[in-house]
Amino acid sequence: MITPLDIENKKFSKQIMNGYNVDEVDDFLDELTVDYTKNYKEVMKLRKEISEINASLEHYKSIEETLQNTLVMAQTTAEDVKNVAKQKADQIVNEAKDSAKKELSNLREETTALQKEKDDIKKQFDIYKAKMESLLISQLELLKDFNK
Repeated sequence: MITPLDIENKKFSKQIMNGYNVDEVDDFLDELTVDYTKNYKEVMKLRKEISEINASLEHYKSIEETLQNTLVMAQTTAEDVKNVAKQKADQIVNEAKDSAKKELSNLREETTALQKEKDDIKKQFDIYKAKMESLLISQLELLKDFNK
């Protein structure tokens, strides 16, 4: 790319006949240099801005990628936590069911033992009652014999 300094330092060879007016060429080159300098500076400024915008764009793309990765990781973590919580809940329910079954089994055994104890006591009572009746009958017979 031609720089403003290249335009300013450009020299033309002079021809004696049919040549250009040197003052007009110099004046034109001066105008061209001023315009070209202004345009050159603006292009450089715009290139710098484009470079900065591209750098910012890369920065924001990096942030976006990080956020997307973070979001995916958060979703994965949430799913993992949810699955672990469900497993723990299932485990607690299963443990509660097992505990309830054991407790029910223990209560049934205790009920059976108490029923057996009740039956034994009833049998003992019936035996005692029969003995008492027998004793009372024998005492009554003794009294009858005694009265005779």
